[in-house]
Amino acid sequence: MTDHDVIIIGAGFGGMGAAISLRRLGYDDLLIVEREDDLGGTWHVNHYPGLAVDIASVTYSYSFEPNPGWQNWFARGSELKKYAEHVADKYDLRRHMVFGVSAEGARWDEDEQHWVVTTSPVDGPGKGVTTVRTARFLMTATGFLSQPRLPDIDGVDDFAGTVIHTAKWDDTIDLAGKQVAVIGTGATAVQLIPQLAKKASALTVFQRTPIWVTPKNDFRIPKPVQALFALQPWTQRVARAANSAWLEGMMVTAVLHYKQARFLNNGAAALAKAHLRRQVKDPEIRRKLTPDYSFGCKRPTFSNDYYPTFNAEHVSLETTPISRITPTGIVTADGSETSVDVLVLATGFNLWDSNFPAFEIIGREGRDLGKSWRQSGYHAFEGVSIPGFPNFISLNSPYSYSGLSYFMTIEVQMRHLERLFAAMADWDARTFEVTAKADAEFLQHMLERMDDTVFLQGSCATARSYYYTNEGDAVLLRPTSSASARRAVESFPLEDYTFE
Repeated sequence: MTDHDVIIIGAGFGGMGAAISLRRLGYDDLLIVEREDDLGGTWHVNHYPGLAVDIASVTYSYSFEPNPGWQNWFARGSELKKYAEHVADKYDLRRHMVFGVSAEGARWDEDEQHWVVTTSPVDGPGKGVTTVRTARFLMTATGFLSQPRLPDIDGVDDFAGTVIHTAKWDDTIDLAGKQVAVIGTGATAVQLIPQLAKKASALTVFQRTPIWVTPKNDFRIPKPVQALFALQPWTQRVARAANSAWLEGMMVTAVLHYKQARFLNNGAAALAKAHLRRQVKDPEIRRKLTPDYSFGCKRPTFSNDYYPTFNAEHVSLETTPISRITPTGIVTADGSETSVDVLVLATGFNLWDSNFPAFEIIGREGRDLGKSWRQSGYHAFEGVSIPGFPNFISLNSPYSYSGLSYFMTIEVQMRHLERLFAAMADWDARTFEVTAKADAEFLQHMLERMDDTVFLQGSCATARSYYYTNEGDAVLLRPTSSASARRAVESFPLEDYTFE
């Protein structure tokens, strides 16, 4: 006997999607372990000023659970948080969740044919005290954008002012009249910097790598349209399909099929450059804000107010490398120092050291998943399963991310586990494990398709993108269309797995 049928690590949209699929299949003894103090994953951890999704709301949601009440075409962070709470309540997922508990490790017990998972409270009197739980199945949904990356800069710990990372934002801080410095110019910074400029007396943005920014067609969704979505759900499905087709046709094709559709990539870059020319007056600032890598090597973003921020007299763009941080400011390589009261770290998230996997996972014959990936290369069959790890589903795996909306990925993975678990029930099996042959063939297919992408065909050397592993391989995105991923999840042979 085990403590649970399934243990899911992570209560974001990926973990909740897996739980919904399992509930559909008749599994009710689920445990969802969440490190934070509430559900929502990225949309609970992040709440900095200006936070919004950069995919249209009609697409950035479960297709089976549309939200006719989206207030903005690009939902604000608070809307996504409320949507996550709605999903958890409607599908009765909260009773399966425990919060403030961190997964420390998991080990496959070959004799008992189950997973042994060690957890401990994050805070409080029980911090450091471990609990051991067992489950037939283990699923990890630990997310990409929740573990902050701290900059490796000399003196950062000596800074005497206030330091805030965007993933640990302090809503009580008053920036009025303060000298603020931002390190980083990724998608998060693009949303945050215009908001900081409204309050700070002086704002200095330290940029290492510029980002491609295109216009953002954002607007408040009128009440009559919300009513139409609610009364005629097919209209929202049409809006979703149209937006998804545009994303797939323009953005995804320009990146993943760069070899065949370089004109689309060049067109997207030209659109971003024209957007920059219209919005920034100073030619030197425009030069600094123009990326020198191909569009798509690093995740691009949308904004109408990021570029104009640099026209303000109290906003400065600094591209000289940072030498060190002092108790009162930032010193660049040319020896100049900028006085700083508040230091904002928009330095992104640690994917490849902390999230692949997010904790130690030991499979059959003592195989360590993290060490195996780092030593032998990253791979996962259809982005969900790995040979040597029975009854294990990794929802954040190499080649898992399909399309621009994370929900495309989630729903493909939900369908994968539904087919897999249904087959187990049909064959009265207790364990499943993907074959090494199927995994190797899938990896080879991904590598062949990767040859079409901007990551190999474009100029990406200076992008410094989180798409790349520490070893320099682009393994995060699945180099196929979302439609291809959906076809594959319906057609992969169940014989690619062994059932016992």
